[in-house]
Amino acid sequence: MGQEIVPVEEVVQSVSDLPVQDPAGEEFSAADLTWVKYASSQHHTEDVALIPYERMEAFITGECNNPECPTRFHIERGRKREMGSLREYKSDEYLLYRMYWCSFGPENYGEGGTILPSRKYRLNTRNRAARPQSMRGCTCHFTIKRLYARPSLVLIIYHERRHVNKSGFVCHGPLDKDAIGPGARRVPYIGSEIQQQTMSLIYLGVPEENILQTHIEGIQRYCSSDAKVDSLATQYVQKLGMIIKRSTHELDLDDQASIKMWVDRNKKSVFFYQDSTDTDAFILGIQTDWQLQQMMRFGHQSLLASHSSFGVSKLKYPLHTLLVFDSRRHALPVAWIITRSVTKQDTMKWMRALTDRVHSIDPTWKIGGFIVDDPASELDPIRDVFACPILFSLWHIRRTWLKNVIKKCSNSEVQREIFVQLGKVIYSIWSEKNPMNALEQLLQDFVDQTTFIKYFKSYWVPKLEMWIDTIRNLALASQESCGAIEGYHLKLKAKAYDDLQLDALQRVDWLVHKLTTEIHSGYWLNLYADESGSFPEVKAEYIVSTSWQRALQIPNDAVFFDGKEPLSAKVASQKDASQMRTVWNAGSEFSLCDCSWSMQGNLCKHIIKVNMMCGRQKDFQPSLSFQSFQHILLDLWQKPLDDSFSLDLSVAWVMQMQERIQKAVELATSDGIAQVAGKLPIQWTNKRGRRAAAKRTNPVVLPHSNGSLQKDLTPKKSRKRKRMSTFQG
Repeated sequence: MGQEIVPVEEVVQSVSDLPVQDPAGEEFSAADLTWVKYASSQHHTEDVALIPYERMEAFITGECNNPECPTRFHIERGRKREMGSLREYKSDEYLLYRMYWCSFGPENYGEGGTILPSRKYRLNTRNRAARPQSMRGCTCHFTIKRLYARPSLVLIIYHERRHVNKSGFVCHGPLDKDAIGPGARRVPYIGSEIQQQTMSLIYLGVPEENILQTHIEGIQRYCSSDAKVDSLATQYVQKLGMIIKRSTHELDLDDQASIKMWVDRNKKSVFFYQDSTDTDAFILGIQTDWQLQQMMRFGHQSLLASHSSFGVSKLKYPLHTLLVFDSRRHALPVAWIITRSVTKQDTMKWMRALTDRVHSIDPTWKIGGFIVDDPASELDPIRDVFACPILFSLWHIRRTWLKNVIKKCSNSEVQREIFVQLGKVIYSIWSEKNPMNALEQLLQDFVDQTTFIKYFKSYWVPKLEMWIDTIRNLALASQESCGAIEGYHLKLKAKAYDDLQLDALQRVDWLVHKLTTEIHSGYWLNLYADESGSFPEVKAEYIVSTSWQRALQIPNDAVFFDGKEPLSAKVASQKDASQMRTVWNAGSEFSLCDCSWSMQGNLCKHIIKVNMMCGRQKDFQPSLSFQSFQHILLDLWQKPLDDSFSLDLSVAWVMQMQERIQKAVELATSDGIAQVAGKLPIQWTNKRGRRAAAKRTNPVVLPHSNGSLQKDLTPKKSRKRKRMSTFQG
């Protein structure tokens, strides 16, 4: 209200032209008044009404008893003047000024809410809602002016009569669709952290009694525990579970309109949105507050990884995920980007928006490296926005090749030989051999495998040169990070494609609903359980959720190398010692295991464990990531001329990189950061310097030659009298 365009002839220019209204009854509301458009001295067109000053409290009481949105109003701002203090005044000047705001606003402590950044004064807690957590961003507010020229009258200026939030949705009361039951206004509002915890437990299928116990422990931080609180908590958990089960992603039958409504309702979780037009592609960037916190926490001076092009053939728009690696080196999604556009211009848009959001909180935030998994990715936006080295991950090409080898070749021995030959194509990139020669050898040796050769020629041969150039020019990510990204891919695939509504895959609102509810809740609870020690079963499952962590639990004596076949190894099962798993092509990223997990195309724990053991032996070649690292160092060493300044600079860079690597290795191999910090030398300044730093003298201000004042920074000579004992004689 107050922003609509009104014809000039219908706008009242003076308060003197307004009629005085005095509705009958002990109390009345805005519905009982006739509102007139008035152009105030501030040049705003507002809805106003003029009533007697003695009926002001009757109007406020009537507004509080609104049957659609029962509430209370608090004084958000107030000023007053003394009679006779103004010599000249306008017809709408105030003697008493008060702005009344609905007690469910203006701040929003709920999910997706914002707290006013300019609020530095103490809130008026009298006549507020039950507790600060009840504020949900309601924009309903009005101003009351007791007129200076006519003190017996009050001018009511209604700025927003609807009890809605900034998105235009009803945010409290019985008409609130997101409220938990018709009596939601009487239920204490639950903070976003407690609500997220309860939702996560419901999504993971935790028993209701455990959810209720955890929920009550959470709300006890805001109020004491009694029978009424426990009863309300029980109702809340039950009704929240019912709402989650009955919730739907379709806010509108039209998918485009539905996603616009979701964006309006969740502006705090959207860092970039661009609707599809004739010239612009559809782009939706999602990042919750929790994801932003984890991105700042685990991404600073660390690695950021890209999981791109998920669901190209099944989803309406592919999903692009940005990942960080938490304290256990698990991939954690910190941003989701839904778009089909991979152009440099569109990529630059959402990357800029994402980093601007982080830098608005911490301007010093910076990542150490960016991992990509698609050679077609635009690298210029990454270099311009993040200004960091770029690494390449082989998880996608390895997984795709292994799945199709197993799918299109029935003989297990042929599967191993083809996969080993594919590995030689990649390994020959850093050798004197030409990778294309290894590719021709592959096509000749397995010409009888028509199904696989036809697939490989049609799908991979046209773009294999692009992959080889990217692998040759970028440093390669390690097997641990590849396994973490693949672990996220498998979780996302299991959660996204388990929905029975297969037709929903072509709706964006379904994907957004899936990401922000079930998938987000799962990762939130995993990290919460690991760091808080709660829910030991969830924590145990989270720890071993990657093949690398599962490989660390296999003892060294469970791995056996065959002297007759040096490129194969056997791994004893930890559950059944009589069961052995065989790993072929040991010591290579293109190893193959006969376990069911590897036969599905995944990187299994047996391969990782065997490669860990092979890395310590001289008979096996280094890993691909180490070979690329060695190639970069040698290339750096060969570039500068002998006895040149470029050589000095290159040596300085290498020494700096060596120190950082040593510190990273020391931290990774130690039991905790306390052991590393304990070895650092303590640096003390001298005694005189410490005392001098503690003293602060008041500088003398002297006039400058140009007439300005200048501080005299000359130390003042001490006039303290010496003790007589210091003199001899």
